[in-house]
Amino acid sequence: MVEREDRATVGTFHAPGPWSERVELGEAAAHHAHVKRLAVGDIVQLSSGAGRRVTGAIVELAKRTLIVSIDMTSVEDVPAPPAIELWVPIGDRDRMLLLAEKSVELGATVWQPVLYARSRSVSPRGEGEAFHARVRLRMISALEQCGTAWLPEVRAGITLEGAFGADAGVQPDCRLLLDAAGDPIADVARAGVDRVRIALGPEGGLNAEECKRFAQAGWRGVSLGSNVLRFETAGIAALAIVGSILR
Repeated sequence: MVEREDRATVGTFHAPGPWSERVELGEAAAHHAHVKRLAVGDIVQLSSGAGRRVTGAIVELAKRTLIVSIDMTSVEDVPAPPAIELWVPIGDRDRMLLLAEKSVELGATVWQPVLYARSRSVSPRGEGEAFHARVRLRMISALEQCGTAWLPEVRAGITLEGAFGADAGVQPDCRLLLDAAGDPIADVARAGVDRVRIALGPEGGLNAEECKRFAQAGWRGVSLGSNVLRFETAGIAALAIVGSILR
């Protein structure tokens, strides 16, 4: 272990583990370190994305490799955040990627893309394995910016009927459908629950049949105000409000 002063960290890197006293990171981490003008001896933080953090010192930095020396006795186990599952509409790719970043910062625990009827008219839309990988990378970037210990579980896209089928297996304490005609979200979300699921409609909104299916499944309509919001704006606002109540 390299001797070093007790100094503040100057960057965070995603390192899923398992960890040893010397953690070797790849080309993307090395590039990130160069962009931030880090150097050997700088103190950095590693985050597993699954609840563990640790600090260490850079002992080697090359074009394609970053090696960090850590003290295994300093590993921090960070409690899991409140379970907030986000049903994200499959829609415009850039808007979905923006929401993916903010979902990490705001503590979402599950990212579930849902294909709605009006999703099919959006082009280019965010779906498929390649886009799934981009979402994951964007989330990792957000983790490294905000220093959190947790990444959301990123699930594959699914139809609305498929989502309802999965929903029937594990019922959350609170299921909230964002709807301008619903009750204020702050009046419905409540502290003390173990799991909340939030659904966002697609660009153009839900059709009548989809609204009926949510109602039949027992979802509660909640409002963020009188304005019609883009889905990424609505998702950010809902996560911030619900997260602040649950915490």
